[in-house]
Amino acid sequence: MLTLRKNTDRGVANHGWLNSHHTFSFASYRNPREQGFSDLLVINDDRVAPARGFGQHPHRDMEIFSYVLDGALEHKDSMGTGSVIRPGDVQLMSAGSGVTHSEFNHSPSEGVHFLQIWIVPNETGAEPRYQQQHFSDAEKRGQLRLIISPSGEQGSLQVRQDARVYAGLFDGTDSAELVLDEGRFAYVHVARGSVLLNGQRLEAGDGVRVRNERELRLAEGEQAEVLVFDLRPNELPGM
Repeated sequence: MLTLRKNTDRGVANHGWLNSHHTFSFASYRNPREQGFSDLLVINDDRVAPARGFGQHPHRDMEIFSYVLDGALEHKDSMGTGSVIRPGDVQLMSAGSGVTHSEFNHSPSEGVHFLQIWIVPNETGAEPRYQQQHFSDAEKRGQLRLIISPSGEQGSLQVRQDARVYAGLFDGTDSAELVLDEGRFAYVHVARGSVLLNGQRLEAGDGVRVRNERELRLAEGEQAEVLVFDLRPNELPGM
């Protein structure tokens, strides 16, 4: 079963320097029917003005990853990490027992567009850690490239949860299929462009909860960039 969450139904927060669309409840946006899905808690679609950003702030016991679509995102944290994240890069920060970090648009003249995504970990109080990896367009073109997994297989980043995340690029005749294990949930988020998911047309910002499906097929993309989350069958109240 596919349950569509339209881009126009997302929460919106426009602070001038920050324009953010929230798939699930976050900050001042509260929707009792959109509290996450399985262990996927947050998908924020953020656009940040030049030279602006989020100052130092704390996190704990959360797996937080950033996926840059356009521009460059500068990251600094209390672990001593300093990096710039560009399109194709995936950054995963495991907050564990506690970490502070800041995120700023690295450019003084161009905006940055990125997704920040939170996954609830399967352990608390773990040692904080930072990972970053580049995945080229060629690795994602017409296929679903594993970018995050519990064991770090295939060069993916290692997450503290029974979750796998795939990224794919689809245009024209590109297509790919993902076979889910029996009983697994999935969530599909279209970061940009449009694509068919099992024959249903999705647009940029759309998301789909997937239950009781064994195969996902992505095809007939129009400059589409897609993230697919393979998740535990953990049903949240009211979902």
